[in-house]
Order: sequence, then structure tokens, then C-alpha cells
Amino acid sequence: MQGSIGLAEPWARDTARPMNIESPFESMDPMQHARRSLLSTVLALAAAAVFVIVTSAGLPEVVASHFDASGVPNGFMPRPAYVAVTLAIVVGVPLLLMLPLYLASSGSGSRLNLPNKGYWLGPERRAETVAYLRRQAHLFSVAVCMFASYVHWLVVGANGRQPPQLSSSALRVAVAVLLAAMVIWLAALYRHFKRGV
Repeated sequence: MQGSIGLAEPWARDTARPMNIESPFESMDPMQHARRSLLSTVLALAAAAVFVIVTSAGLPEVVASHFDASGVPNGFMPRPAYVAVTLAIVVGVPLLLMLPLYLASSGSGSRLNLPNKGYWLGPERRAETVAYLRRQAHLFSVAVCMFASYVHWLVVGANGRQPPQLSSSALRVAVAVLLAAMVIWLAALYRHFKRGV
């Protein structure tokens, strides 16, 4: 019996050791993580652009592009102009939303408006702080892109009806979801940077 216990002891010791399973993101340099996030964002915007182009093919030559509160069209434009404007909104606006943060976080980051800036932009935290802000900017930009893409889809559906009619209820739900996402996003930012105050 004593010998069997001795044989079991190495196995018991091995299983008692904590397993050191490291996430690939944990070992990744913060800026490398931010660059991967940027690549994912660019791919999402490219997919949205393809979505707009493909789904616009079935639109009429003159598109009902603007609607009143009840979903009745009160503005029209040629299809090529509609596609161009929609691409500018779906892709261009999210890119413009990221630009100020990239400009502010370049160099020393002195233009960033953060609580306890000295703590978050100290030499040991600066790269992680900038990478976090850029990832959050990417997330917000993708959310805006998804919202704009959905509104475009509603316009496509509206133009498929005769007479054209936009689903006002669906648009209101989309706006509510976007606003809720923005509140959650801002709360997460506040909670993150509150730690250094």
C-alpha cells in the first residue's frame, strides 16, 4: 500500500500545479493588438462597402433617399449619386471618427484629454493607453458603420415597395440600439480611466 501511494504522488503533484494557459492577446504587444483591431475594422468597412454596392444594384434609376417621420419619401436622387453618398456615410464617416483620436495620440499624446493624464501617459502605460483608445475608436467606428449599413438596407426595402415606404418603427429601433451602445461604450471608457484617478 505504501509503495502504491508513492507512485501516485508525482501524478498528484502534477495535477495540483496551476496550468499556465496564456491567451495570444495577453502576450501580444499592445500596439500590435491595436494594429490587428485596425485591420479588422478596415475589413469590416470594406465588407460594408461591398454590401452597399451589391444591394444598390436593384434600386430604381431615381431613388427615394429621404423620408419624413411617417416613412413617406420627400427627397429623391439618381442611383449613382445615392450610392456615392451612401458609401461616403457608411465608410467615410467611420474613418473620419477615428482620425481625431489617431492625431491626438500621436507623438507624446499631450493632446489627449484624459483624467489623470500623467498616470495614463506615463512611460510604463503610454503604449497600452494609446492602444486601448484606438481599439475603442475602432469599435465605435464599426458600430456607426453597421448602423449606416442597416439604414441603407431599410432604404433599399422602402424602394422595393410601391409607393416607396420606409419602416419608421425599424429605424427607431435601430436608433435606440445605437444610442444604447453608445451609452455602454462611454460607460466602459469612464470605468476604465476612473481607475487611475
